[in-house]
Amino acid sequence: MSAEARVDKWLWAARIFKTRSIAANAIKNGRVTIGGVNVKPSRMVKVGEVVSVRKPPVTFSFKILKTIEQRVGAKLLSEIYENVTPEEQYQLLEMNRISGFVDRQKGTGRPTKKERRVLDDFVGPSLAYSEFDFDFDDDDFDN
Repeated sequence: MSAEARVDKWLWAARIFKTRSIAANAIKNGRVTIGGVNVKPSRMVKVGEVVSVRKPPVTFSFKILKTIEQRVGAKLLSEIYENVTPEEQYQLLEMNRISGFVDRQKGTGRPTKKERRVLDDFVGPSLAYSEFDFDFDDDDFDN
């Protein structure tokens, strides 16, 4: 174990990100800060530093207890970092889960099952499943 480790490797090894490239992209996009300052993937981290990771809508904070660059088992994570995320962030996450639509803005994309049922009730069975017969004659399309 060395006294320092690259921040992208540490984030991957501590299982905060699934792959090292995802960790590096998050750092490049400004989602990872150390001491309130944006960092580069090659930045070396030391024991005692607090790394903040923004995964919308929450910003997680981790105090480094060990600097590692090799991925460890999930059972050993309590030795690697201490989660110092404020309780307000978890409340915000819970409120987002309760609201039902985490990433999807209302009115975008396909309707949910509930929205489809509301639409069907609004339109009614007479219009939704009408038996219009659209037989076109070939004469109508001749130029």
